[in-house]
Amino acid sequence: MKYAVFLIKSDDRKGLLATISNFFYEKDFNILRCQQYTDLYENKYYMRVKLDIAELHVTRRKLETSFKELADSLKLEWEVHYSDYVPRVAVLVSHASHCMYDLLVHQHEDDLHCGIPLVISNHPNLEHVADKFRVPFFCCPVDKKNKSEQEAKIVELLKKNHIDLVVLARYMQVLSNDFIESYNGRIINIHHAFLPAFKGADPYRRAWERGVKVIGATAHYATEDLDEGPIIEQDVERISHEFEPSDLKRIGKDIERRVLTRAVKAHLEHRVITSGLRTIVFPI
Repeated sequence: MKYAVFLIKSDDRKGLLATISNFFYEKDFNILRCQQYTDLYENKYYMRVKLDIAELHVTRRKLETSFKELADSLKLEWEVHYSDYVPRVAVLVSHASHCMYDLLVHQHEDDLHCGIPLVISNHPNLEHVADKFRVPFFCCPVDKKNKSEQEAKIVELLKKNHIDLVVLARYMQVLSNDFIESYNGRIINIHHAFLPAFKGADPYRRAWERGVKVIGATAHYATEDLDEGPIIEQDVERISHEFEPSDLKRIGKDIERRVLTRAVKAHLEHRVITSGLRTIVFPI
């Protein structure tokens, strides 16, 4: 089935649902799914509309132009995505392979609607993993002297491969502000802690030192502020005083991989709307 997804946000007021739904009705579209959320605290309205476009009666450009007229009159922020476009995803890694494996497996099994045309790493040791999935692997070693130069090479690779989404699958490098701005809202990072606790490096040891009873992982959009971006997905596991830091790290790997894959899936299915530091993530 071919479909289009409209993501819409605006200040809340009466009649938005009826007005937007009636627009698509008058254009003879079948609404497959309509999801909405009203934030009464901030007076904001969010909407996700999935349309059947198997028998599209107008061009996509005409549909978008027509909807823009409505959106401008209602002061809506919006975007539209089409199911027959396959997003291109780049996976960036360092030494740890578990998140990379999970993404490649789910993409291979068609659980993730995307192509993964390349894997980029600052170390060469995970090339064999990419080879198993026949994905080109590029190594761009980073040190204090060549960081900006290597980041420029990465950006060049992303542009050359027309990348839509960058996934930091335990890529243990801080990206420059220019890099993040270039892919604003299109970089998903996995942090091995339940944010906002234990930001930065070595969170499992710091969690152990603090004596926490649960550990977690957080997938979020990368921003200029380290580990401060809008949170897409989180999960936790209970632990006890008997666990050592190495146990936390072992347990955390499983949390990290499933949280990251769920976040990437939500993004690729256009179920995420960002609002400042928050996200609205619609269920399937």
